[in-house]
Amino acid sequence: MTCSSAKYVLGIDLGTTSVKVVLFDTRLKTVTDSCSLQTNCDVMDETRGHVKEQDPVRIITTLDQCMRSLPKEKLHDVICIGASGQMHGVLFWKSNTGCEWFSSHSCGRRFRPQNVSRLITWQDGRCTTSFLSSLPKPESHLNVSTGFGCASILWYTRHSPEFLAKFTASGTIQDYVVSMLCGLEVCLMSVQNAASWGYFNTTTKQWNTEILKGAGFPVHLLPMPVDSGSIAGQTCSEWHGIPANTPVGAALGDFQCSVYSCMKDKTDAVLNMSTSAQLTFLMPADFTPASVPDELSSIAYFPYFHNTYLAVAAALNGGNVLATFVGMLTSWMKEFGVEVSDSDVYSKLIECALTQPSTDLRVTPTLLGERHNPSSLAAVSQISPTNLSLAHAMRAICAGIIANLATMMPPRMLTVAGVNRILGSGSALSRNEALRQEVERAFPFPVEYGKDLDSAVGVAMVFNDKLDSIH
Repeated sequence: MTCSSAKYVLGIDLGTTSVKVVLFDTRLKTVTDSCSLQTNCDVMDETRGHVKEQDPVRIITTLDQCMRSLPKEKLHDVICIGASGQMHGVLFWKSNTGCEWFSSHSCGRRFRPQNVSRLITWQDGRCTTSFLSSLPKPESHLNVSTGFGCASILWYTRHSPEFLAKFTASGTIQDYVVSMLCGLEVCLMSVQNAASWGYFNTTTKQWNTEILKGAGFPVHLLPMPVDSGSIAGQTCSEWHGIPANTPVGAALGDFQCSVYSCMKDKTDAVLNMSTSAQLTFLMPADFTPASVPDELSSIAYFPYFHNTYLAVAAALNGGNVLATFVGMLTSWMKEFGVEVSDSDVYSKLIECALTQPSTDLRVTPTLLGERHNPSSLAAVSQISPTNLSLAHAMRAICAGIIANLATMMPPRMLTVAGVNRILGSGSALSRNEALRQEVERAFPFPVEYGKDLDSAVGVAMVFNDKLDSIH
């Protein structure tokens, strides 16, 4: 039975493929209820395969479905809302008319998007290497890549300015939700999300306005930066039973929130491997990044909380490499008239790899390149008649994925930083023992698994801790 004095923080994560909501009990310091659903919101365009866009209406519909699954009596006791989500992407809308509020008997007040664009995601590839090289250098320690908000807006400035003329505001999908919940005229964007767009100086916490103006950028579309962890406003209406005037935090980055959900000590490093892969640790409190980007560096410094930074090796190649290999095998077998499910093939591959503890076959797994080296492609070498089995191939792919990460962030860097252990998380690690073996072979630290990163939990913890510090 729920104690009537219980209060909750609602955590929302608007991910690339799913939406998750959690209720975090402020007294028990634990999640009491949660729901996660796939959004199925990708907009397919066969003629433009490099364009990656999503339908915000489907995302908000999925968010509503998740909210309806939470206990109504607990939603009445929510005292703060925190939202995180996929970074880098950009959505456009018209201020004051970006959504329509309506009521339904079953779930109270909610909103539906109107006068909004599609969400251009972090996976978008329309900004080619040549286009990016034509852009002015940012006054920031972070490079600008395709899929970054400012790069996407600059692309539209040159190729379709009439598209931008239809809108007056922009932000990430999580910024949009916060803006609609609070009825904000101006989008307030946390330093975390602003840094992910490019052309943002995390030291001064300001956009590179003059540089962008010189490139013809419509600077009126830029959100207003605020500190990560600050309150953006209050709900302008009752929402799914949550009272009006409930504080809402400025939206945060899903990566930082996922780390917050898991990192217990400053000497922890966190390794997450799902679709892509990230290895990160906390920099010393007095660390200040350079004022210009190092385009060849494989390490990025993401703003965290309280003016600190995470050192991050963010590999584009992780579980997606294994998924591509599985898909290749199933499609080959289909051509031979054999139907086998992806999950069966994956399970068999792992089983094979565990019979082959090591291999001299070498796989460079950079199918998607890397941000610091976008032109690098995958390669297979050291092929001989004795290492052509599936066991050798799967072991070599697993070893290659981890070796790529260890090249980006060498074990010595972790040692110098004072890291004592690695917390392993993510679906690719949890289901693949061969991959875990390669992690332990490459990194000479104790590795603890099962520390699942969870952005929805992390953002709820951030604002719960903020409430604690206030009180």
